[in-house]
Amino acid sequence: MVFLGNHPALYIGFIMLMVTPCTDWYLIFTNIAKGNVALSTSILPLNLLLQVLFLPFYLFLFAGTTGVVEVKFLVESILLVLFIPLLLTVGTKWLLRNKQQLRKKWITKLSAFPIIFLSLAIVTMFASQGHLLLDHLGLLALLTIPLFLFFAINFVVSQKVGHLMNYSYPDRTSLSLTTLARNSPIALAIALTAFPDQPLIALVLVIGPLLELPILAIITQLLLVRSKRD
Repeated sequence: MVFLGNHPALYIGFIMLMVTPCTDWYLIFTNIAKGNVALSTSILPLNLLLQVLFLPFYLFLFAGTTGVVEVKFLVESILLVLFIPLLLTVGTKWLLRNKQQLRKKWITKLSAFPIIFLSLAIVTMFASQGHLLLDHLGLLALLTIPLFLFFAINFVVSQKVGHLMNYSYPDRTSLSLTTLARNSPIALAIALTAFPDQPLIALVLVIGPLLELPILAIITQLLLVRSKRD
């Protein structure tokens, strides 16, 4: 409210970004930072379901408005993000169950693909709303401070909580990156469905990754430095 109270569309977009935890690229940064990837993956289905179900409630609570998320969109999201990758994973493991050397060889060759797909996702987001971003570059300055504060406060708090709970470095890293990363693609898709006449809401969700990804990359390196001290 302090930073975006006079810009309702930006405020709604910011809220949508803040209450939708990431369900994809946080795993890439967790892996780079040597966090507990299996633990981070286990919370992915819960994060996806809860954020879509509770997003209208959060919007009503914080912004006094709400949007309609179609059931069809929810079902498609669950199928595309959860069940299809799960079936492909189970099928691949079954096919390679007696071929450990081939399995390791494939994993080595495909290890760069997550970064490539992450880049493609970001390019797709900018391609869909790039004209709006170029027409409203000044909005980037308005969003920089609240976004930076979100990441800074969350990082400090998650690390402190991890220490108080006596988490190991991998678990503490998973906690930090799971709470830091935001689900810009899903939030953008919901915004375009629920608020088709409010393009600035979608614009916030395009600007978000501009700041989020460099910050996550920096935090990943900070965590790696800390890991050497633990």
